[in-house]
Amino acid sequence: MKLAKKITLVVFAVALIAAIAIYLQYRQVINYAQAPINLAQEKILTVPSGTGRVALEALLVKENIIDENNQFQWLLKLRPELAKMKAGTYRLQPAMNVEQLLSLIASGKEAQFSIRFIEGNRLSDWSAILRDAPYLEHKSQDTTQAELYAMIGFDGDGILEGWLYPDTYLYTAGTADTDILKRAHTRMKASLDEEWRGRDKDLPYKNAYEMLIMASIIEKETGIDSERSQVASVFVNRLKKNMRLQTDPTVIYGLGDKYRGKIFRSDLDNYTAYNTYRIEGLPPTPIAMPGLASIKAAAHPAKTDYLYFVADGTGGHTFSHNLNDHNRAVKVYRKIEQQN
Repeated sequence: MKLAKKITLVVFAVALIAAIAIYLQYRQVINYAQAPINLAQEKILTVPSGTGRVALEALLVKENIIDENNQFQWLLKLRPELAKMKAGTYRLQPAMNVEQLLSLIASGKEAQFSIRFIEGNRLSDWSAILRDAPYLEHKSQDTTQAELYAMIGFDGDGILEGWLYPDTYLYTAGTADTDILKRAHTRMKASLDEEWRGRDKDLPYKNAYEMLIMASIIEKETGIDSERSQVASVFVNRLKKNMRLQTDPTVIYGLGDKYRGKIFRSDLDNYTAYNTYRIEGLPPTPIAMPGLASIKAAAHPAKTDYLYFVADGTGGHTFSHNLNDHNRAVKVYRKIEQQN
């Protein structure tokens, strides 16, 4: 009996020591899980496809996000749900601890990036913005025009100018730039179709594309929402009277790289397909990407008899019914320019 008791005590002691060791190890792992990561500011981390437990630890140590510590692998064993890491690009925050870091990578919730296209941007502007956007896959640069149009679902006869909806678009790393263009084109097409169906019925447009062209001109002429329908009324009234539009933004678009920051008399006299001082009616294509407000203005212009407008020196415009009033408004604006 005495021997049996001694054996029992030894076994109990060993078990107790083991239990204490396990508990202490458990506490070390738990404490390690709550330890902050080594970040003073936000960091973007890409976890490559096929990354396992050891490779993930090596990556985090290499990027100085965590220090080398044998508790890392113990944590993954103790919390196997944290070991189910998913490849992707993640946005890490300084306030994160190790457990939150691993939870994020296991969740697959990749970092969202944003790209903004403002109303009035041209297609060339979009190309430059896409080219400089981080973590995008640049597929559009390696395609022909026909291939690009097929990829984004553009079936128009003309150029892509005007057919992309200006807005802020979110994407994850590895998204193709053509996917963003497709989303923007789909939105523009749907918005234009909707406004075309609900348009006023006495408008001088042959089709929705002409209304898009008009919207692009309105977009470049004013950035004031309250003026858009008035600007639209001027151009609609001139079209109905077979008057030339005589709008500077179309001239500038037609000049392309030759534009010198100012329109000269020679620019107005020289013919281009976009010089509305020389051509009748609308230019052949849009001159920018219009926003929804300008499309709505083109579809529902104000009911006025305005035929002219000129800048008023405060960011807005003065609208006139006849040439005499317009000339007086021009003189006022020129005096304001001289004073400035």
